[in-house]
Amino acid sequence: MLFKEHLSKGITWLKKAENKMPRSKKAWLAIVLAIMIVAAGLYFWLKPKNIPAPLPIVEVETVTTSDVNLYGEYVGRIRAQQFVEVHARVEGYLERMCFKEGSYINKGQTLFIIDPKLYEAHVNKARAQLNKAEAQARKAKHDLDRIKPLYEQNAASQLDLDNAVAAYESAMAEVTVSRADLTQAEITLGYTRVASPISGYISERVADIGTLVGPSGGKSLLATVVKSDTVRVDFSMTALDYVRGKDRNVNLGSDDPSRKWDSFVTITLADGSEYPHKGIVDFADPKVDPKTGTFSVRAEMPNPDRSLLPGEVTKVKVLLDVREKAVEVPTKALVVEKNGAYIYVVRPDSVVEKRFIETGPEVDNNTIVERGLAKGENIVVEGFHKLNHGMKVAPVRKTEDDSTEQETSNGN
Repeated sequence: MLFKEHLSKGITWLKKAENKMPRSKKAWLAIVLAIMIVAAGLYFWLKPKNIPAPLPIVEVETVTTSDVNLYGEYVGRIRAQQFVEVHARVEGYLERMCFKEGSYINKGQTLFIIDPKLYEAHVNKARAQLNKAEAQARKAKHDLDRIKPLYEQNAASQLDLDNAVAAYESAMAEVTVSRADLTQAEITLGYTRVASPISGYISERVADIGTLVGPSGGKSLLATVVKSDTVRVDFSMTALDYVRGKDRNVNLGSDDPSRKWDSFVTITLADGSEYPHKGIVDFADPKVDPKTGTFSVRAEMPNPDRSLLPGEVTKVKVLLDVREKAVEVPTKALVVEKNGAYIYVVRPDSVVEKRFIETGPEVDNNTIVERGLAKGENIVVEGFHKLNHGMKVAPVRKTEDDSTEQETSNGN
């Protein structure tokens, strides 16, 4: 406006001066006037316009809900479901081995033969003693049957009858002892055939053929049998996880029909891959170790391919909880400060709201939101560092090909 006033005054002055000037000077004055008009036009044409500042571009995602599995991770050790040592129960020289080392054997299958000759002789001797005792018992019974009628006819004394009864009872007792000796001798003879107490895979033999074995003077351990088609995984859980599990209605080591899910266990193989079969926690120690603050937990896992080896150390993951229809947001979208965690929410009019939320467990790269955020709301996941509460933004959404597309707001 000031420029227009000066221009108008200048033109008026030039017109007054023109009336007083000669004709040649009037021509120059007209040229000057033309230049001033052109300059005024250029000024208004080139004058900078008030262009609004561009809106900050932010990447947004829509909040969704899903069922989220919450795990606890621990270090465990694998052991066989059954690990049985095979020992020699009688003394003798190892005569024969009846299995292939490392093979699968059945319960009751013969593994070793200990020289049985001595124990066969004991059986024969015990059988002969039994036959002798039975013969004496038959004679004593015959004598008693003969004395009784004579005693009734007063042809035999009371002493004769008492002696006959005592002889018969002594003979019968001898029969019982001899029968027990024979049974014991037969059992001992049976120990010369060493059988497997369980089905499983057998180790290499500990004693060689011809070795003197036995529970006392010789070598007792002969081999070991491992039942590993099902294995057990031992690990320790913190008392804090146990308390949290109780809060979430997880009773480790027991079935809970009220739950829609089971507290299964997964483990990691030596190559870093996840074992394809899942196990179940079947035991939890009822007491906490005061030194470590942990308690022992045991899980059973199927091992049909024998890919899990007893003694192996592995990483154990236990399903502790399933959060149904949980609100989950990328952890990178959260800002954590002294007063709590907050997130930027984009309203339908493209204005951002700084909203404090209550966060829960972190799963992978996401965090569960316990309170403060609803399904369907749009949150800022990239570019929030330049935002303030109440700012208007240009929201864009990442597409499948990693490009972004700008959203059209209802307020524009």
